[in-house]
Amino acid sequence: MKALIDKSEIKGKVRAPASKSYTIRGLMCAALARGESEILSPLTSDDTQAAINVLSQVGIRVYQQEDLWKVVGGNFHKPDADLYCGESAATLRFMTAIGSLIPGRCRLVPGLSLARRPVKPLIQALKQLGVNCSSYGEVAPVTVDGGRLKGGIAELPGNVSSQFVSALLLISPLAEESVTIRLTTPLESKPFVLMTLDCLERFGVKVESSTDLRRFEVSKQTYKPAQYKVEGDWSSASYFLALGALSGEVEVENLNPQSRQGDKMMLDFLRDMGASVEITKNSVIVRRSRLKAIRADLSDCIDLLPTMAVLAAAADGISEFTGIDRARLKESNRVAAVREGLEKMGVKAVEERSKLTIIGSAPKGSVIDSRGDHRLAMAFSILGSAVGETIINDAECVAKTYPQFWEELKSIGGEVKIDGK
Repeated sequence: MKALIDKSEIKGKVRAPASKSYTIRGLMCAALARGESEILSPLTSDDTQAAINVLSQVGIRVYQQEDLWKVVGGNFHKPDADLYCGESAATLRFMTAIGSLIPGRCRLVPGLSLARRPVKPLIQALKQLGVNCSSYGEVAPVTVDGGRLKGGIAELPGNVSSQFVSALLLISPLAEESVTIRLTTPLESKPFVLMTLDCLERFGVKVESSTDLRRFEVSKQTYKPAQYKVEGDWSSASYFLALGALSGEVEVENLNPQSRQGDKMMLDFLRDMGASVEITKNSVIVRRSRLKAIRADLSDCIDLLPTMAVLAAAADGISEFTGIDRARLKESNRVAAVREGLEKMGVKAVEERSKLTIIGSAPKGSVIDSRGDHRLAMAFSILGSAVGETIINDAECVAKTYPQFWEELKSIGGEVKIDGK
């Protein structure tokens, strides 16, 4: 499917979809709690559906209504077939850990792009806790022989994926002994681990952690059923906030200004670039402004790289983004893909190992290969709306996290045509 985008005059209001990260964490905690939990205002997307499908195969019942999911947790059983995780890295990594609690063998299978994303550090950490598990080299498929989670001390790096830490935190309260998690390198994407700790607390689990989040102490505890409301997703909101700065005026509702989500940093970045930003109780308004270059460390908000890159392309001056290494391990190699996309649109970008430099200019429309990566598709559509004559290939990939994206873009003035061929 292709999205054909012309220059657009943008004005209007959109509602940020529910947080994918919080929705999946809520599902996992509810699955670990014996009894019925309610998840209010969840996100329905390819990734969250993958999590539900996998949980249903191991005995967790999820009853889906439009704005309320009821989850009956605590009774796991051995799956009858492989657990297909689609492209959801959180589902694969969290369920790899939870597989240690399920009697019998679980084999977790990835989708095409997920098959290139690392999982071995998590496997090694689980083995330290007494779990019999293995991976296909560095990546999935993963096999876990569950029924025994001894506990003890697990060490792993903090700079590959914060999801490894979150996965261990999810299962540690249910180990036979208390668990200590030590990180051998500083933790990147700290906000995602804080989100996990927040979710655990909502389901009755407390974790002691060091101030630098390099050590966690988890005593033996029980998850309690809860009513869990999911807040809006700052990652998904970032595209429309950027669109307002480039092409008109956009108000994004359903945002929590006190959120633990790392991509809330988008507000600071927009202000630093000279954008007009107005915050109300639960929404943000951004108006078109002349943007200036920025230097930003994206270590704790790596998913913002594509969004910030397209803003930098239209800004005055030379922008530099550091802390980008892990972006190469996402749904695509986002550093290379962003550079190539910008170059197609006439913007010079220089890629180094830990830095991406973008020389702002006058971008022009082009054909963009999204590489099936939802964040690339959405980010380049924003730049396309500002300059016109842009085609996004594999446009359907936005369903991973934001199925209504194209309709929302049209609703506020986006000149978008969808070609289903």
